[in-house]
Amino acid sequence: MVRLRPFFFVVFLAAIAAGGARADDSVAGDCKGKAGIARFENGGLIHVAARVAQKETITVVAFGSSSTEGVGASNTRATYPARLEAELKQHFPGISVRVVNRGVSGEDVSEMLKRFDRDIMKVKPDLVIWQLGTNAILRDDGITPEQPLIMEGLRRLKKANADIVMMDPQFAPKVLRDPDAIPMVEMMTKIAKESNIPLFHRFELMRHWRDDLEMPYEKFLSPDLLHMNDFSYGCTARYLAAAIADDVKATSKMDGVHASVPPRTGTVATSR
Repeated sequence: MVRLRPFFFVVFLAAIAAGGARADDSVAGDCKGKAGIARFENGGLIHVAARVAQKETITVVAFGSSSTEGVGASNTRATYPARLEAELKQHFPGISVRVVNRGVSGEDVSEMLKRFDRDIMKVKPDLVIWQLGTNAILRDDGITPEQPLIMEGLRRLKKANADIVMMDPQFAPKVLRDPDAIPMVEMMTKIAKESNIPLFHRFELMRHWRDDLEMPYEKFLSPDLLHMNDFSYGCTARYLAAAIADDVKATSKMDGVHASVPPRTGTVATSR
């Protein structure tokens, strides 16, 4: 995910000039995912489940690169973090939900690690959704160095007393033409399983649209055939929120889960 900030803001301003369509219009009807995509295979979101049980504010940090920042979205309301907040509020009525967007376009894991303290720890989230992997694929130095960096990131996140969900790369022509694409997806799946961390299979969600439903790339990608668009951001948020809600429901049935999560303390930062 290369840096395309100028493109993002041109699109954003164009949407404002046009009056801005509702951000959720493009995901109605044909937002379809493969069976099981809205279910996590590993872990348990004990902190989010505790906040829901206690009817306390749920704070989520969406952490990543351009897919999190929202490059390709028509406006900020159409980014996946913004749509995720709206979806989670529907799943958890009566509970305040904050999704804080901490995406920086173009970053790989080594660069993300440098801003963990500022962009994650200071927010004191209940859940961190870590979107990663694509920029490592697109660069020429291979993906082997990424594994220890990802493990270091997960180690630091676990110390932050927050739930963690990883999100793998997008399914797009500029990603697929690189031989590191499938190995990166497989490596993240392996890391998630061994670390008992939930993984949202964005790659498989988007592959289903293209290969199984025969959707044209233009339906779910921006004109650059790399970044996502309103449709794919909205669908990603919809299925991710469903997976979170399903996990919370299952986790809430576990004995003692709420007792293991301390009450929120301290001041929560709301901006960079």
